[in-house]
Amino acid sequence: MKKLLKHKKALSPVVAAIILIAVTVAVSIAVAAWMGALTIGFMSGGEELKISAVTFETAGITIKVHNTGTSTIIISECRSVGQTTLTLAPDTDPNPLTAGTSATITWDTFVWENGKKYDIEVITAKGNRFLTRATAPD
Repeated sequence: MKKLLKHKKALSPVVAAIILIAVTVAVSIAVAAWMGALTIGFMSGGEELKISAVTFETAGITIKVHNTGTSTIIISECRSVGQTTLTLAPDTDPNPLTAGTSATITWDTFVWENGKKYDIEVITAKGNRFLTRATAPD
């Protein structure tokens, strides 16, 4: 019986400690990533804006927005590549945009071409960006 126990091999205490530390670090990284994903929704402060429509007018465009979040939003500007930025004052229409309400933004200086695609970005005072793509009519 003693012969069988002499040939039995086991992990050394050092190797066992290294394996335990590696497993602990891996689990802690996974938990940290999971917790980080849970808190991202709270970082925006409840700002959720839906751009429901972009209408191309003879002079400029009209952007319809809806506040689907839980807090009041101040829209600071609208942007599109190759266009002059539309800056909105914090106390003028449609600001402030309370939770659950809709508004229309008229961008008179927007120059568009027939059939071209535009990325329209609405930026809030907190720096959150909401983007939509719209195609100009032919």
